[in-house]
Amino acid sequence: MLDLLSTQLSAIESEQVMSPKVGGVILFSRNFVNRSQLIELVQSLRQCRPDLLIAVDHEGGRVQRFREGFTHIPAMGNILLAAEGNMTLAKNWALELGFLMAIELLACDIDLSFAPVLDVNGVSEVIGLRSFSENPQEVAVLAEQFVLGMAQAGMAAVGKHFPGHGSVAADSHIAKPVDEREEASIEEWDMVPFKALIRQKCLQGIMPAHVIYPKVSAKPAGFSSYWLKTILRKKLGFDGVIFSDDLGMKGATVAGDYCQRAKAALDAGCNMILVCNDPQGVADIITHFEWPILESNQAHNASSLRAKKQQMMLSLDNEQRWKAAKVIAQRCQ
Repeated sequence: MLDLLSTQLSAIESEQVMSPKVGGVILFSRNFVNRSQLIELVQSLRQCRPDLLIAVDHEGGRVQRFREGFTHIPAMGNILLAAEGNMTLAKNWALELGFLMAIELLACDIDLSFAPVLDVNGVSEVIGLRSFSENPQEVAVLAEQFVLGMAQAGMAAVGKHFPGHGSVAADSHIAKPVDEREEASIEEWDMVPFKALIRQKCLQGIMPAHVIYPKVSAKPAGFSSYWLKTILRKKLGFDGVIFSDDLGMKGATVAGDYCQRAKAALDAGCNMILVCNDPQGVADIITHFEWPILESNQAHNASSLRAKKQQMMLSLDNEQRWKAAKVIAQRCQ
């Protein structure tokens, strides 16, 4: 999955997305001017490759790539706060906000938002109110409702950042976070939401953290076969798509150059790798990387997460629910 430089597809990018090594595109704020321009950009991608998985980080709060013409989705941590601790009300609001976020993206023919965040709010500099709560059980309950709302709109859910990024301070975008806790502590706290949603068959995708847990594995979770194959696949029974986090992030540089990072992520068990904010890195992988022969349990087709065509719409025809959800979003700001 690669990114784009601007608001229109360049000639080079048009050629790159035709490569059999490319299965998706992730969009950022730099690719957005307004809703009509976004729809044109997505249409140009569909004309090149109808099967592309088109995604965005649009989880709410400060991580929302598209603004003008879209509802401002509140940070997930604001839901329970705005509900003043009323979990019944917060669950309903989480459901409707999941629907709202998903339906506005689907209306622009965007398949996927990398959401929800399943991290527990702790000491992390990068998580904070991106998390539903400081309590792992509350994260699990509210995230399940948010995912259900997404599903009712027609969108798959990708939980992040496995096994949990909330209990380590450093930001993996700009640093190499290390979490010194024992595996049992991580499982009993940070992994609670992941375990709950996997058990409920709620998640179609998972994104691991670029965090090293040295008492468990010497490698960041996204490059660790222990975390991805032994724990996530075998112990927890997750059978969906595993996306790497962005291989351009500082936390990924421990694995070497881009081709080495790509190999390390795929060998560990990732099904789709993200390469963002580095056109040369994208070019290196497309030109030089030799795709490994994947094990049978790795042969997930990420395009299976695409929204079903009959559920997609270019106008918000479920208008009353959409309007009601927009009021909830305003209340939770």
